[in-house]
Amino acid sequence: MTKGGMESVEVFTSEGKGRGLKAQKEFLPGDVIFAEPAYAAVVFDSLTHLICHTCFKRQERLHRCGQCKFAHYCDRTCQRAAWLNHKNECSAIKRHGKAPTENIRLAARIMWRIEREGSGLAEGCLVSIDDLQNHVESFSEEEKKELRADMESFLEFWPPQSQQFGMQYISHIFGVISCNGFTLSDQRGLQAVGVGIFPNLCQANHDCWPNCTVIFNNGNHEAVRSMFHTQMRIELRALSKISPGAELTVSYVDFLNVSEERRKQLKKQYYFDCTCEHCKKQIKDDLMLAVKEGESKPSAETVKDVIQFSKDTLEKINKARMEGIYHEVVKLCRECLKKQEPVLGDTNIYLLRILSIASEVLSYLQMFEEAADYAKRMVDGYQKIYHPNNAQLGMAVMRAGVTHWHAGLIEAGHGLICKAYAILLITHGPSHPITKDLEVMRVQTEMELRMFQQNEFMYYKMREAALKNQKIQVMPEPSNETSPSLFHKKE
Repeated sequence: MTKGGMESVEVFTSEGKGRGLKAQKEFLPGDVIFAEPAYAAVVFDSLTHLICHTCFKRQERLHRCGQCKFAHYCDRTCQRAAWLNHKNECSAIKRHGKAPTENIRLAARIMWRIEREGSGLAEGCLVSIDDLQNHVESFSEEEKKELRADMESFLEFWPPQSQQFGMQYISHIFGVISCNGFTLSDQRGLQAVGVGIFPNLCQANHDCWPNCTVIFNNGNHEAVRSMFHTQMRIELRALSKISPGAELTVSYVDFLNVSEERRKQLKKQYYFDCTCEHCKKQIKDDLMLAVKEGESKPSAETVKDVIQFSKDTLEKINKARMEGIYHEVVKLCRECLKKQEPVLGDTNIYLLRILSIASEVLSYLQMFEEAADYAKRMVDGYQKIYHPNNAQLGMAVMRAGVTHWHAGLIEAGHGLICKAYAILLITHGPSHPITKDLEVMRVQTEMELRMFQQNEFMYYKMREAALKNQKIQVMPEPSNETSPSLFHKKE
């Protein structure tokens, strides 16, 4: 079954998994299998005045809707593009007196679209909103309580003159949002800023070692001529060669967790038991729990103690990060590494988590040499665990490359930036803002490397002068969240 721009995929019944997506032709790494605009999307409650409600980019100064004073936009172009979806919302917010929560706003936007177009197949969609899974029957008591509260708030917000829907249908829509809401990120891809519903993407089943990745593209509304404007969309991109007839899979969770933990997370958030090859055979679990080899191999008791110490430290680190006490974070990381290093192997996930936090926070504090050492060890471990074309691996390698550049380690820095660029070309594509930034860094570090090889002394002199008017930006403030996960699950 294909429809509008979706000719290269078809929906099929996947054994034991329900519906799935299948390739209709061959794809190579980096190919865009399909791009899909959101059926409906909203900005998170906490960011409504910082993020454009049309393209979800973070901007310094946003224009506010003069009517409801709630919606914010980059400019007139984004405001005009939003009007069809904002019109009903605008008058409902004015009538209600305030904007409701993101869940209510998203449900309302979905239902206004259904009111406009009917609940059948929307243009370019392989399935209708009615056909999406809601898993309401699997909800825990706590989730059912939240659902009832959301439905009450929705009914207070929903205008009497709009089409009225039955309670069962409203509960279906909230169920769909709960298990199919996709996380939208800002243009740097570093912060989760909103949630959207993409019906075609919802058909792609999970695999811990998938053949596709999903990237959110904010689109481009800044082009002088509107024919060059591109719409906000998700892109399903191939990570490896895919043959016609093969199932298209994505990973709903980060791979950097042992199979048992991934399965628990998938069961809790998405209500299914993962039966992928990597979970069944526990592939790479041994690497993720590796301990130091050699004559003085640590006892099982010692390993257990160090892992418990690591877990406790990670909790303290999160607390210190939330409070912005970064020197405390560094102190905790150093103490933890001292305990981990004689006991845990180089690919152990507890060691890698501490290395990742330490390198990020030290970079922010501009202690680049120590940060570069930790970043290098983190990337070496990641490369043994992650799929070679994993977006999270690409972002980590990029961060490590920039850290090495800041530390004055131009050869290693340039090498890592080139490696990251090769990965992100496949996962994000050449026109994504992150890839474009990386291309600028790649060209700059290549030029600097040539200069360094010709005359080291002159290179360091020029570098000193260049740093005063820094081209490669200082690290952003460490974020308290891991990079956005694929689907947005209401906590």
